[in-house]
Amino acid sequence: SMPSCLCKAPAAAPFPPDWNVTWHTENPDFTKCFQNTVLVWIPCIYLWSCFPIYFLYLHYHDRGYIQMSHLNKAKTALGFLLWIVCWADLFYSFWERNQNIIRAPVFLVSPTVLGITMLLATFLIQYERMKGVQSSGIMLFFWVIALLCATVIFRSKILHALNMETEVDVFRYVTFYIYFVLVLIQLILSCFPERPPLFSETVNDPNPCPESSASFLSKITFWWITGLMIQGYRHPLEAKELWSLNKEDTSVEVVPGLTRNWAKECAKTKKQPIKMIYSPKKQMKSSNSSRDVTEEVEALIVKPSQRDSEPSLSKVLYKAFGSYFLMSFLFKAFHDLMMFTGPEILKLLINFVNDKDAPNWQGYLYTCLLFVSACLQTLVLHQYFHISVIGAIYRKALVITNSARRTSTVGEIVNLMSVDAQRFMDLATYINMIWSAPLQVILALYLLWQILGPSVLAGVAVMILLVPVNAVIAVKTKTYQVAQMKSKDNRIKLMNEILNGIKVLKLYAWELAFKEKVLGIRQEELKVLKKSAYLAAVGTFTWVCAPFLVALSTFAVYVLIDETNILDAQKAFVSLALFNILRFPLNILPMVISSIVQASVSLKRLRVFLSHEELDPDNIIRGSIKDSDGSSISIKNATFSWSRSDPPTLKNINFAVREGSLIAVVGQVGCGKSSLLSALLGEMDKKEGCVAVKGSVAYVPQQAWIQNATLKENIIFGREVKESQYQHVIEACALLPDIEILPSGDRTEIGEKGVNLSGGQKQRVSLARAVYCSADVYLFDDPLSAVDAHVGKHIFEKVIGPKGILKKKTRVLVTHGVSYLPLMDTIIVMTDGEISEMGSYQELLKQDGAFAEFLRTYANAEQSVDSGAADSPAVKEGKLIENGVLVNEPSGKQMHRQLSNSSTYSGETGKSLHQNSTAELPKTPAEKNTWKLTEADTAKTGRVKATVYWEYMKAIGLFISFLSIFLFICNHVASLASNYWLSLWTDDPVINGTQQHTDVRLGVYGALGISQGIAVFGYSMAVSIGGIFASRRLHLNLLHNVLRCPMSFFERTPSGNLVNRFSKEMDTIDSMIPQIIKMFMGSTFNVIGACIIILLATPVTAVVIPPLGLVYFFVQRFYVATSRQLKRLESVSRSPVYSHFTETLLGVSVIRAFEEQKRFIHQSDLKVDENQKAYFPSIVANRWLAVRLEYVGNCIVLFAALFAVIARNSLSPGLVGLSISYSLQITTYLNWLVRMSSELETNIVAVERVKEYSEMEKEAAWRIEQTAPPSKWPHEGKVEFRSFGLRYREDLDLVLKNINVTINGAEKVGIVGRTGAGKSSLTLGEIIIDGVNIAKIGLHDLRFKITIIPQDPVLFSGTLRMNLDPFNQYSDEEVWSSLELAHLKNFVSALPDKLNHECAEGGENLSVGQRQLVCLARALLRKSKILVLDEATAAVDLETDDLIQSTIRTQFEDCTVLTIAHRLNTIMDYTRVIVLDKGEIVECDSPANLIQKKGVFYSMAKDSGLV
Repeated sequence: SMPSCLCKAPAAAPFPPDWNVTWHTENPDFTKCFQNTVLVWIPCIYLWSCFPIYFLYLHYHDRGYIQMSHLNKAKTALGFLLWIVCWADLFYSFWERNQNIIRAPVFLVSPTVLGITMLLATFLIQYERMKGVQSSGIMLFFWVIALLCATVIFRSKILHALNMETEVDVFRYVTFYIYFVLVLIQLILSCFPERPPLFSETVNDPNPCPESSASFLSKITFWWITGLMIQGYRHPLEAKELWSLNKEDTSVEVVPGLTRNWAKECAKTKKQPIKMIYSPKKQMKSSNSSRDVTEEVEALIVKPSQRDSEPSLSKVLYKAFGSYFLMSFLFKAFHDLMMFTGPEILKLLINFVNDKDAPNWQGYLYTCLLFVSACLQTLVLHQYFHISVIGAIYRKALVITNSARRTSTVGEIVNLMSVDAQRFMDLATYINMIWSAPLQVILALYLLWQILGPSVLAGVAVMILLVPVNAVIAVKTKTYQVAQMKSKDNRIKLMNEILNGIKVLKLYAWELAFKEKVLGIRQEELKVLKKSAYLAAVGTFTWVCAPFLVALSTFAVYVLIDETNILDAQKAFVSLALFNILRFPLNILPMVISSIVQASVSLKRLRVFLSHEELDPDNIIRGSIKDSDGSSISIKNATFSWSRSDPPTLKNINFAVREGSLIAVVGQVGCGKSSLLSALLGEMDKKEGCVAVKGSVAYVPQQAWIQNATLKENIIFGREVKESQYQHVIEACALLPDIEILPSGDRTEIGEKGVNLSGGQKQRVSLARAVYCSADVYLFDDPLSAVDAHVGKHIFEKVIGPKGILKKKTRVLVTHGVSYLPLMDTIIVMTDGEISEMGSYQELLKQDGAFAEFLRTYANAEQSVDSGAADSPAVKEGKLIENGVLVNEPSGKQMHRQLSNSSTYSGETGKSLHQNSTAELPKTPAEKNTWKLTEADTAKTGRVKATVYWEYMKAIGLFISFLSIFLFICNHVASLASNYWLSLWTDDPVINGTQQHTDVRLGVYGALGISQGIAVFGYSMAVSIGGIFASRRLHLNLLHNVLRCPMSFFERTPSGNLVNRFSKEMDTIDSMIPQIIKMFMGSTFNVIGACIIILLATPVTAVVIPPLGLVYFFVQRFYVATSRQLKRLESVSRSPVYSHFTETLLGVSVIRAFEEQKRFIHQSDLKVDENQKAYFPSIVANRWLAVRLEYVGNCIVLFAALFAVIARNSLSPGLVGLSISYSLQITTYLNWLVRMSSELETNIVAVERVKEYSEMEKEAAWRIEQTAPPSKWPHEGKVEFRSFGLRYREDLDLVLKNINVTINGAEKVGIVGRTGAGKSSLTLGEIIIDGVNIAKIGLHDLRFKITIIPQDPVLFSGTLRMNLDPFNQYSDEEVWSSLELAHLKNFVSALPDKLNHECAEGGENLSVGQRQLVCLARALLRKSKILVLDEATAAVDLETDDLIQSTIRTQFEDCTVLTIAHRLNTIMDYTRVIVLDKGEIVECDSPANLIQKKGVFYSMAKDSGLV
């Protein structure tokens, strides 16, 4: 061989390492020749082979220039020194030649090669500095390899020198020692990073990511994130403490590359223009059935023939992220190969223990190899990357045409962004498993075949049989999940209603009926849950028992086929280790396949979305205002359609608009007025003709679009702030009064879609936005329809009209308001998408065409509106109060009362107000934080208390809890015993080539395995069933306790929080916690079991395990604290991305009109980056944890092997195999354990939060047996108040003071007073009725006997019959008669289902008046002695009101009636009237007397025009 030729000097040692010198000796060494050739050349070969690739990489990835530093100077100087040292050897050899000492050629070749390599290394050190590399892995490896090789030579040289007889080559020894020291120093220096390059972003970044400037070692061990972990451990992390993203990871960098590639790909596969065939006979009726036409036309598109014209998104993604994939491919391949070194080294170790003659150092060598391979596996696996598709979707959404928008709804597009983009992220983790899983399986099978021969097939057969079982389980679980979701949705819907109508439930004492309803649904849900729990148990059983069954079948077949097949330690444990490796890919393959299927579906959806057609920017010509010829808009012969395939919507449009003129567009509904504006904005597809718009455009859409930002930001819309102009605009748009009402003026945050503004306010804000941006052309799409008549007038005068702010601009106004038309310069009349007439008001009237007809239609309507607007100040006032109340007074109580102030309210406002009061509106930022966060975060920070676990165990039931723990222990004992038995079996002596007792051994092994299986099945069932018990109990308690809470609790707590407890937290308890507990317990026992086995085999390990346990514990605590917070930050920062996206989609035409796309793209990118900022550290934290834990695991492997080698003389090979095969698995178990314990902590919080509401204050008992009143009570209905006072909550003032009044049976009493005088409060008093003090009896006893008709009629979804009589106490006849008396009989009998008519949620499918009558029917049905009407008639028209009053007079003649009234006419014929003011009784007498008194009552009567 070549090296040996080089070594051939007169006295050369033979080259091939002489095995006697190298292996079979207590003191191994390499031959001289091997040292001088191979060991010197290895580093050189490495560096030269890396050089070309690395050089090119650096050339293309220039990070900027690093200044010379002392570190760099030192490295360079050492490099030159090394070169000099190497060449000193070379010159020494030349000198020897001169002295006629002939040496082998190797003494010339090796120093030359090494010297040149050192020069190359020095060059690379400088080149890296110029290209801005702060720490280089390539060079670090070079120095490590050089040092390793040198160490071998170093040891050999020292041994040689110690050996007395040999002469020593002093010069070469000295140069070598110098070389060795220099290489060592270089290695140490290359562990430190250089300073950052000049002009790099990190310099001016406030919080740069430490990764870029970390050293290579720190990068591969993720040491650089430790700082963040410590911070997170000390106090919960906040968003501002997260690092900024590296520049190359930001959306601004990543997305444009992706979009460019996509554009190229699209251009390559540009479809030919699609040929269209119109069907002419359809064309005729296009006006009235444009819908059918589109369908028809779509069917007639002729498809282009070639197939491959689809642009492929996967290609583009590959181009953008391919290099990452390639790297991760290499890493993964390397990792897989390293995985199989474990079992191979195990084989050698067992042989070593068997062979008593082998020298000790071999055992240590194997131990080191085992450790090194494990560590390499650890370091290689954890490199990661992320993809950003979101930015591309966002950019696309801003340019796609409206027709394309129609094919994808907003929800779908947001889904693309959330779900589908997430699928990619998931796929990225799985992508390598596609090839890696099969590779692992094949390799494992190959190695197994070598050990056990064909009997492996038995094991494989078992595995393959288990795959379909798992698949079936997965499919079934899916169907159960769907069913469970359905029940859950029903339950939540019902809960929602109960919480919204809780007041009625309490007044009628109906809680129990509704509790039963909820529990009925819950019962169904639990049935399904039970089924899926059984399935889960079977799943766990197959998953846990698979490896054992496989091993059992393989060993059984192997032993029984042939007498001479001996199961020894090596065969048994190496194959066990391989089976353990096999288990993972086989289990993950189904997941990988489903993930790929999902990702491919997502890819397709993304591709379709990204290939939608875009708006053609040439649809309109936007000129600047300068070069105009006096006309600012001109359209010549233009035809437009909504999309290329649609028939035209606007035909032959011709008009020109002078600069500064005011144009009105009128016409019937659906004649194309809004389409005309869209055409001017370029939102429609232009078929022919030419459109020019000069100057900038501002647009006010028909449906105002409001962003989730402050009011001021909504108006300014990204322009610079000019205070005076802003004030002027606000005043003109009539926004000043509204701003005064909002809690923090124009800095009030407006909720999504403008929830806390009324329709008119939204429209005015939208208008103000347009006015503020002072464009040249204004397009108004009927902005005045949403505001009141007089506000409309104000806006027209101040803004749009001839004297308004915009009088010098061009204005196009679509309108229905006839009154403004005479003031217009030109009026365009549209019919069926064409302009039928055009001219000034006078001209068009003369023509007496379509316009005159239009006027006749609309003028009548206007008249009636105008008469209504005569008292408009009052209307306006009402509006203000609506908003004032809405926002200023969070306590729902006063609000409902303010409502009934003026009877001009329609029921609608009442409804919207009621909904808004549930504190769902975002208030000012400060306030928002207070009520939002206190609620969400109380239970979340810090550790979970042990009591919570105990609570959960109690909820499961202590018997089941302990039973499942016992079964867990049984399972693991059986599993340990079976493996220990296996090790005893393998140590059986071999007699005449066979083992004795094979059958016994096999039998016991099988029996232990089966008992293990039974235990597994038992504990899965126990935990699953226990989990269901627990969730049943916890839900029952929660429901019961929430229904028992007093009203004040519901007023304080946002209903969202309560619903959350019933949905999200309950769901966690139902489905997550049992699974997590199973996994947590499983991995805990696995770790403990592995430690026990290792201790059994080598008791010395007891010294090492506790300190490792401590390290483990610290790492785990650090990780859990930080990762919990990072997960939260990530999900908190994810929602703004989606909400901003949804918002953009809704307002895309406005954004385009104002040409604000750039700003919105920028905002979206910032939000995505904010999210990535939390996502990135959370991935890295996972990696950090994995690396740390695997090191703990690797140390356990190391010590297990090391002590086994030390004690090899006293150990049997079976025990060694057992202990090391267990230690090889311990890393995976440790990893699982931490994941599971942190999952458990995150999820058990749900129990805590559910319990939290079970311990709330309760109201008085529903039934008190001792004081239950007689069944006939109340017999006459006499009510007396004795010095009675009342407050709503402990912390509020008295609402009623000192009330003393007696109401006799059958009296009719009216209660009146100014708004907020405490009239409704009376009904909640502590009062004596017929001699019974009502404070002393149960609430239900009381509430069943009194009937209250509340202010706002509440209905529940369910049948009408259920709404009247939830307990089914009354017969149908009684129900019908009550309906008749309530004047609902005709209405109900006309319904198809009569009494079983389904009411929608909140009774939406009945009018407000009808709902009020249903409430009356409830009261009539109960016929109790005391009836309280709380302004029941506010929402009913006068006619119905009279009906109700007469019903009450006739039906409740012998009952006591208390009416709280606003319409005084309702109570003028009552026996007495009580007048309240500020919570005290002012007057109390019959109406006639009070009027004569001319007191408070008189003045009220005067106001309402009764006197």
